[in-house]
Amino acid sequence: MSMLILLLVVLIVVLGVADIRRNLITKPVFGIFKKILPPLSDTEREAMEAGDVWWDGDLFQGKPDWKKLHAIPKAQLSAEEQSFMDNEVDTLLKMLDDYKIVQEQRDLPPEVWQFIKDNGFFAMIIPKSYGGREFSAIANSTIVSRIATRSLTAAVTVMVPNSLGPGELLMHYGTQEQKDRWLPGLAAGKEVPCFALTGPEAGSDAGGIPDTGVVCKGQFEGQEVLGIRLNWDKRYITLAPVATVLGLAFKLYDPENLLGAKTELGITCALIPTSHEGVEIGDRHFPMNMAFMNGTTYGKDVFIPLDWIIGGPDYAGRGWRMLVECLSAGRGISLPALATATGHLATRMTGAYSYVRQQFGMAIGKFEGVQESLGRIGAYTYSLEAMRVMTAGAIDLNLSPSVVTAIAKYHMTEMSRTLLNDAFDIHSGRAIQVGPKNYLAHGYMGIPISITVEGANILTRNLMIFGQGATRCHPYVLQELEAAANPNAEEGLQQFDSLLMKHIGFALGNTFGALWQGLTLGCFNSSPVSGETAKYYKQLSRMSRALALSADFSMLMLGGDLKRKEMLSARLGDVLSHLYIASAVLKFYEDNGRQVADLPFVRYSIERNLFEIGKAFSGFFQNFPSAVVARLLKTLVFPFGIGYKMPADAVTQDISDALLKPGVIRDRLTHLCFIGEGDEDPTGLMESAFIAVHEAQPIMKKIYAAQKQGTVPRKIPMEQLIAKALDINVITADEAKQLTRMNELRFASISVDSFKPGVLSKHSL
Repeated sequence: MSMLILLLVVLIVVLGVADIRRNLITKPVFGIFKKILPPLSDTEREAMEAGDVWWDGDLFQGKPDWKKLHAIPKAQLSAEEQSFMDNEVDTLLKMLDDYKIVQEQRDLPPEVWQFIKDNGFFAMIIPKSYGGREFSAIANSTIVSRIATRSLTAAVTVMVPNSLGPGELLMHYGTQEQKDRWLPGLAAGKEVPCFALTGPEAGSDAGGIPDTGVVCKGQFEGQEVLGIRLNWDKRYITLAPVATVLGLAFKLYDPENLLGAKTELGITCALIPTSHEGVEIGDRHFPMNMAFMNGTTYGKDVFIPLDWIIGGPDYAGRGWRMLVECLSAGRGISLPALATATGHLATRMTGAYSYVRQQFGMAIGKFEGVQESLGRIGAYTYSLEAMRVMTAGAIDLNLSPSVVTAIAKYHMTEMSRTLLNDAFDIHSGRAIQVGPKNYLAHGYMGIPISITVEGANILTRNLMIFGQGATRCHPYVLQELEAAANPNAEEGLQQFDSLLMKHIGFALGNTFGALWQGLTLGCFNSSPVSGETAKYYKQLSRMSRALALSADFSMLMLGGDLKRKEMLSARLGDVLSHLYIASAVLKFYEDNGRQVADLPFVRYSIERNLFEIGKAFSGFFQNFPSAVVARLLKTLVFPFGIGYKMPADAVTQDISDALLKPGVIRDRLTHLCFIGEGDEDPTGLMESAFIAVHEAQPIMKKIYAAQKQGTVPRKIPMEQLIAKALDINVITADEAKQLTRMNELRFASISVDSFKPGVLSKHSL
């Protein structure tokens, strides 16, 4: 006993006396820390420091405050924004014929271009003081989603000027003179912007762009001025073929030190009229057969004045941070909007098709194989809408949550890819025949574009989500890195000493917390609500604690090697991602009044998220370099094994059933889906057929009863069946007329396009 007391006293002295602690503990640990975690490069530091930590921080640190989540205001449209949706947006949608746009014209019609420009579609983010609409992020997202259910080409055309580009960069960083010069023209549609970042040698590694600018003196408007001589070669630039103003990213050099002592200033962004001498708009690309404008631009020895740098000369070399901050906001609006649109369209149309299309004498939606895919489509769409609203809502709080938007970009585009594949499986031959009747094909062609742009998904998952999350969301790591990089070694040691003690306490709390929650299966965790969803909050809190513990151990054991262990770190990123997705679903459910009809969608979504979290942890433990540490972590987190399972078949069938009949839940889940007027539009035709088949069911029951009695034959064509039933008075003349109309709609809705010889060759490249 006396020995134990003595050890305790020694421990208290060592930890409690600052000088002793620093010499015996902090200093050796600090040295090891510097070795295993090398200093951040300038670009890495700027990427880490850009943007904001939001709900992702709560999830990463192991103690999510669910009441804080519920207190976040629900993102919703203003009256002005809703009016724009009901009028200008709906008018635009009626002007679009996506088959002609993509397959024949390969461009938006001139009248559509003019309507977009005249009605402020390019000005949604520009302040009203400059003639813009100054819409919220949720309005921007909702408008793009709605348009995308009608035409991906039109949606991308509207989306790009309101995402990463000259408008956004000017508003955040532009000088007053630059704002006055450009924003009114952009708002009025007189100026069409594009932003050139990607080139042949620089894609996801935007920091490695080879395009250069050299500070020098040159002639501009008849006078010698200080400026930049530019050389660039860019590709994949959306709107470049029609742009009047070019945003350009390049590396700036000052070999003659005309701006100061530094010769390598770094990435810089400038704004250049495309009419400026030497600016070349090159060939047009044709991405996945989509008709939105995308192409190349290049320039050789193009001289521009120094004040064309966005933000003026003071912002020379500060372009990387500008891009990272604006890109994180764009990732939270544009691509999530397109992904959600895919869900809305696929859910509504596939549910209708599954009811209208019959095989073996019944609707294909009654087959369990179809139900499995249809249930996944519906559940994914529910998650997509929840994520879209929550992520755009964060941006409306004047936040730029870089980790959250990376999660949204990666998982939402991947989910849209999965559900669209499911929609194709169900539609089968109906989906693969491209033509005016096909409402899925162009979205399918566009999915790979969303997967690859604004940071390819492989990069986003393997490097960004956990790579940034581990540093930004952890309460101490970024500060510890800064202490390690402090040129004043003694000052850095003092900073690190304070942080180390807090970090140790944080790690011990997570260790014992994870073990307790593992032993109790999280049953004693608190929940902000009672009822059906309470258990999900408890399990998510448990997994949040497990993530915090596993991330700490990983950084301790692997240090700087962790970012090179991409498959390992990506699995921890998957845990963080699914915690975020589940959080969005639960908030969406609460914000929408805890609708009973939503529960199957919530169950499927959260149980899938927990299953994916368990799967990610399983792969993490299996592949962790130290088998001993992996076993220890698994025992702490899952002492009884990983027990999460995918949703039960009954839950999947509940979702499928909800999509096979008209109803409020179907309308709410697909409220952004464009439905054309009349039977000429394929979506309008499918919806009309769906309603007609439902309304005909009471009449069909009479015929089924007659078939059972043997008075009406089975397995004969529908036209003959109607005639026979009418002939023997099973149905009335009016009912026969209704069935005939239903059958015409049904057959037309499942029909596919065909073309006479020579027609398609007229539109070939």
